[in-house]
Amino acid sequence: MHQLLLPTPLHTSPLTGIHRIPSSRAISGFIPEAAADPAARLRLHRAEGLSAWLNISLEPGSNSSDPILRQSYRLTLPADGPASISAQHADGVTWALHTLAQLDAAHPGGIPAQIVDDSPRFAVRGVMLDVSRDRIPTMREFREIIRTLASLKFNHLQLYTEHTFAYRDHETVWKGWSPLTPDEVRRLDSWCRQAGIELAANQNCFGHMVPWLKHEKYGHLAETHGDWMFDIWPRSGPFSLCPTDPASLRFAEGLLDELLPCFESPWVNIGCDETYDIAYGRSRAAVEEHGRAVIYMNFVNELAGAVRSRGKKTQFWGDIALSHPDAIARAAPDLLPLAWGYEPNSPFEEWDRTLAGREYWVCPGTSTWRTITGRTSERKGNLAAAAQHAKHASGFLVCDWGDSGHQQQWPISLHALADAAQAAWNPAAATDRIAESLHLFSDATGRVAAWLDELGDCDLPLRETCGELSHPTRTRLLNQTALFIDMFKQLDEQTDVGARSAWFETLDRCEDLAASIPAVSNQLVADELAHTAQYACFAAARGAFRRDGWSTDSAKRLTEQLRIARTNHARLWRARSREGGLEHSDSFFAQVANSMIRPAATHGTTLFE
Repeated sequence: MHQLLLPTPLHTSPLTGIHRIPSSRAISGFIPEAAADPAARLRLHRAEGLSAWLNISLEPGSNSSDPILRQSYRLTLPADGPASISAQHADGVTWALHTLAQLDAAHPGGIPAQIVDDSPRFAVRGVMLDVSRDRIPTMREFREIIRTLASLKFNHLQLYTEHTFAYRDHETVWKGWSPLTPDEVRRLDSWCRQAGIELAANQNCFGHMVPWLKHEKYGHLAETHGDWMFDIWPRSGPFSLCPTDPASLRFAEGLLDELLPCFESPWVNIGCDETYDIAYGRSRAAVEEHGRAVIYMNFVNELAGAVRSRGKKTQFWGDIALSHPDAIARAAPDLLPLAWGYEPNSPFEEWDRTLAGREYWVCPGTSTWRTITGRTSERKGNLAAAAQHAKHASGFLVCDWGDSGHQQQWPISLHALADAAQAAWNPAAATDRIAESLHLFSDATGRVAAWLDELGDCDLPLRETCGELSHPTRTRLLNQTALFIDMFKQLDEQTDVGARSAWFETLDRCEDLAASIPAVSNQLVADELAHTAQYACFAAARGAFRRDGWSTDSAKRLTEQLRIARTNHARLWRARSREGGLEHSDSFFAQVANSMIRPAATHGTTLFE
């Protein structure tokens, strides 16, 4: 029996015959109301055509306060007689209704009779969308995203912001970015609650503050305006707030005072990741006296105190604290670390041991950012490792970042979120690619999800061997694809990295995939898939030809391909995202275009503008 469910449920028992729903529209139309109002779930019998067909029973057990059991359900679909949903809590009824809606969509002629016994692996199954680098969805798009996430049984959402919330007195920072306004966030919060999703506040309050600190008005808050090291990469200029300056805390408190009233959720993610510049500037003396972990954690605790005094609870990215053995011990007991890692070998098992005894969430990634196509193998391995090793985690928050212009199209991220939904709900089962194609991409052939998997590994052999493109000591690339990073190399830069034959083989795979895109009924999705494939072909061809002797003919052809990709990127951006951020995203295309300019052999002008 092919259920065509996403995520695949924990257990199903086939029954003989076919179950027929008398009124499909009543089911799909009732789900948002049912999610928003627990009592409404029990009013389902009043929906037209359903009163004699669906029985709902809440049977609270001795462990009905258990967050997992509250979301468990049994859905019975017999060949003869009414359907039934049995659950300990109304939350379980909501997820049962989503399962029922998918079964109805997948089997319009009648659902194979069956019993579904289902329960999630993680109580909290969340998505974090980056709306600072550089895409901010339109409100219409946000509404569709929320509906889709609910159908995948996600129940938590965060929107990562640095400078894209319209704070009242800080227009200098958000002007031109089409920021989220307080009224819009309140609407999003309401839509999420209607869908059974908790929308949590998210504002980086320590590191990643360049959009603020680069302005004269805020520059005095920076740790440094000088040189520092981000891992092995030299950086210069501001990045983090100075943790020893009391003005930094007052500044963060001002942001929280405006942001937090927009959300009903008790959770606030204050960021605090990747603060490598601490000790390079104004906190140097304090770090030398007390140690970096102490200075870092003192400021995080101060931020958490500000959140606590406003009646909320604090989450923070755990990378810095987990890299210092004594830092986690200094964290206030009510702080919730977010243990993030985006590769298959991320040390989730080690972090799970370190964080045992306190609540934490595990945070893998979609493996979409700094790519055109996504990274299929790395994504699958990363999500599986997070689900397997985070034995003590109460939440699973998958991150979809937008580094380097947020150039991945929404179908690439959505495809990854399907795997994340499966890993968070039932990691023992594989994602049903046919179900994904049907429910997420309106693809009746069931082919598009498998095609996206192939596309996401089109340059896998290069990713396994081209680490030097990013880091001089690595063999394998991390957090990006070879196609993407190679685009930003000069024509004669690192041409010895990656075998010439491997680049041409990658080009062949990209061209084959571009010629075999499955047909989908949604024209926007079809255009996004075509653009993704064509853009990947350009990147592969550029990488291949710059290792094979750059010619005038190849330059002309690739310059035109890049022009088309750049034009389509802007057109497709406007179909889902706000105008703000597009100019910054387009600047990355400009970098690639500039890298393809080469002095002419016979005169001092450039060959291509």
